[in-house]
Amino acid sequence: MLPDTHPLQFVIKKIPESWRPYIRLIRLDRPIGIWLLLFPCWWAVVLASDGIVNMPAEAWKDMAKFAVGAILMRSAGCIINDLWDRQLDASVERTKSRPLATGEIGVINAQKFLIVLLVLSLALLLTFSLRTIGLGILSLPLVAIYPKMKRITWLPQLFLGFTFSWGALLGWVATTGHLGSEAFQLYAGGVLWTLGYDTIYAHQDKNDDALVGIKSTARLFGNKSRVFVTLSYVASLIFLIVARYNSASPSILTPLLASFPLAQVVWQMKTWDINDPESCLRVFKSNTLYGWLVLLLMAI
Repeated sequence: MLPDTHPLQFVIKKIPESWRPYIRLIRLDRPIGIWLLLFPCWWAVVLASDGIVNMPAEAWKDMAKFAVGAILMRSAGCIINDLWDRQLDASVERTKSRPLATGEIGVINAQKFLIVLLVLSLALLLTFSLRTIGLGILSLPLVAIYPKMKRITWLPQLFLGFTFSWGALLGWVATTGHLGSEAFQLYAGGVLWTLGYDTIYAHQDKNDDALVGIKSTARLFGNKSRVFVTLSYVASLIFLIVARYNSASPSILTPLLASFPLAQVVWQMKTWDINDPESCLRVFKSNTLYGWLVLLLMAI
């Protein structure tokens, strides 16, 4: 079974040893979660600006702020998740070495670190418009309740999608000052994308999850997960293409650009072995490329 983290040794070695458990707590050694949270924000900013060539200086600043915000909020989300799951994590092979599960970091220290991250996130949010601030605050209940969903519903991946894709709404409002239909199309595309990639991720833990009573779409759909994930990805891409056509200037390149993320999805489904944890992790991580390809679709 795969370990929970794969540290970037050349970075970790330069960090004081006493800090390293906190780096692992917020998964900075696994940055893919930051990218998956960030991409919907960037998709929205670029598309709302009618492509990257037309982006004003303020939009570029927003792109940078969303990058910082993704780091802060993903880190906070990891702590919230581990506070909820520290006892369960100790029973799952992949997560048993997490700092809260092993006791390397105490609950009080984790909570203090969480407060610092949330305060920094709020300070960053306050640099945006009032509408963006209000919309950002509305996302906090989703961040708080998501870790509980795996105990009460077979669709926790859907709730992760609601949470991780909120940036599409934030990015659109930050750029345009209002919520248009394209923002909700981007949001729907992000939710369905998350539903697909997190189902792949959940297949790593399906056996341990069954033993401890954790629910997931991986367990719900079992051997039919490939069909479910494929449908999720295709529906996601349809929403993203519709948003592109509805909001940006027409381009003869759009069909060609849309074929790139579609090809990446085909690769995922052809190479994914649902019963091999290494394959699950490799295919899951490839969604960083999918995010960049969709950004390219929105940018030109």
